[in-house]
This record gives sequence, structure tokens and C-alpha cells, in this order.
Amino acid sequence: MFIAARVAGVGEAVETSYNPEGSAIAVAGASGTIGRAVVRALADDGRATLALMRRGPETDNTHDRVMIDTVPAGDRQKLAQSLRHKGVRTVISCMASRSGSPKDARAVDYRANLDLLKAAEEAGVEHFILLSAICVQRPHLAFQRAKLAFEAELIASSLAHTIVRPTAFFKSLSRQVERVRKGKPFLLFGNGELTRCKPISDNDLARFIVGCIDDPEARGAVLPIGGRGPAITLKEQGELLFAAAGMEPKFRSVPVWLFGLFASGFSLGAWASDWFAQKAEYARIARYYATQSMLLLDPRTGEYSDEATPEFGEERLVDHYRDLIGHTR
Repeated sequence: MFIAARVAGVGEAVETSYNPEGSAIAVAGASGTIGRAVVRALADDGRATLALMRRGPETDNTHDRVMIDTVPAGDRQKLAQSLRHKGVRTVISCMASRSGSPKDARAVDYRANLDLLKAAEEAGVEHFILLSAICVQRPHLAFQRAKLAFEAELIASSLAHTIVRPTAFFKSLSRQVERVRKGKPFLLFGNGELTRCKPISDNDLARFIVGCIDDPEARGAVLPIGGRGPAITLKEQGELLFAAAGMEPKFRSVPVWLFGLFASGFSLGAWASDWFAQKAEYARIARYYATQSMLLLDPRTGEYSDEATPEFGEERLVDHYRDLIGHTR
């Protein structure tokens, strides 16, 4: 069988020979930021890779030497057929709800992953690697509860499992780049020192996930992971961004209590309207990230621990900021 496929933003499409009787790695959520990085890492590693998508790839969302299969959401039978036909032995799920709303979280973080798990069991897949999140340690939000519900399903399944719980991504810490470039102040929650994280790049996280495929110690494990330390505060992130832009730091504080006020206000109409329910959840999400560190939680003390949070990779947030500043000028 000859398959020409383009996915994940690198290279030109080429005709690729693939043996359907061989072993392949399937990546669900392959069109997302981390999913694309995982597909690149697998292709760079010379592995036969099947990118599972709900819709066909966009023309500018490409990578050579990767198979693509478009499977409608919820179609377990077609998923199982695809995994079986391509000889998939390992499934990597990078699926996550984009909004974090209760409806999306249930549909994607739980239901879509469960459909994939059941299809994988039916197809004889051996290993399921799940990209989760370190914030599920202290679950207060709908998407965290949905992730934990699926983690429980995966652990109870017949498949070997690996659950990867990363700290903050570079992308999630880059939303104020345009503000700073325009000379606006960097927004802090409170004094900017309420939370800390060890941010990890897309590429480093992808390499960590791919490394779990053949690591026997990763099977049956829940693996928290961060990038290069030490952990940094929100204020320190802002200082790095200003330094990357060659500008003097300028900050503005946003009171954390505002998010609680918004959440309470929108909750009053949540019973009658999905719009109000979503807005209330978004306010709760904002408050959570303004007050909770993305580090490993020490169960003995109930405190987040910089030292206990594992580190992986070489890429630095300040270099990522420099690249972004250069591209936006």
C-alpha cells in the first residue's frame, strides 16, 4: 500500500510505503499543538505513525511520511478497524477539550478518550499513553474531573497504560507577548508571586512522551513532568518576556477576587443558560490558574514542591520568547 500524507507543519508530502501487517504508533489529537509535536518526534525517530483526526488535515498543517486517517467522533467501529488494519500496538492520546467547559470536557477529555480506549482494546492494542495534566492533582474544575474519570477507566482497562501529567506549556505562558510588544504592561494576578511552574516546550514534551513507548518503567506509571528548572513565578515570566523584547519591565496587577466575583455572578444564570454556565466555568478556570501552581503536590504537606517536580528537556522559555518577539516584529 502506498500512502501520501501531510501532517504537522514540516516538510513536503512524499509517497510512503507502509506495510499494514507491521507495527505502528497511533496519535489521537494529532492536529493539536502537542499532537503535532508528537507526530514530528515519531517521524524523526523513524517510526511508522498513524495520525488520527476527526477532520481532514488543512493544507498548511503538514508532515511527510505520516499516515492519516479521518474518523468521525464516536465511531468506535471505524477506529478499531483503522487501528487493527494499520497494525497499531501503541496509542498516544493528546486529545483535550479546547474550552474546558463542562460540556466540552465531558465530550472530549472523557467520552472521546473512552471511545478510543474501547476501540484500542477491540483492535488488540497493547499500550495506551495518555497526555493528561498536572493540575488534576487538586481537581476543582470540570475538565479536571473529566480527565480523572478517564484516567480511572484507563487504569482499569486491559491495556498497559502510561499517564503523562505535564506542567505548563510554553504556549500557555505566551499569551501576553503581543501586549508587551505593543508596549502594554504585563498583567499579574495579585503580586505575581502566587504561583510557580516549570514550563516545558512542545518539543521536549513530545520527546518525553515518545520515550515512554519502549520504557518498561513507564508502563503502569503516572508521570508528572516539567521542563528545565528552577520553577518560576508569573512575575518572573513577565521579566523574561521584557528581557527578550529588550524593554524595561512594566506590570499591572489584576485582583484575584474579581474571578470569584465573575464566577458567582454568572453562576446565578447557569441553571437557565449554557452560556452563563460556560462563562462561570471560564471564571473558575482563570481563578484556578491564578492561585494554583503547576508543580507536583506533596501529599504529606499539601504544598507544591519545586524540588519534587521532575525535569526533562533542554529548551528554555526565554529563547521561546525571543523567537516569538522576533516573529511579531
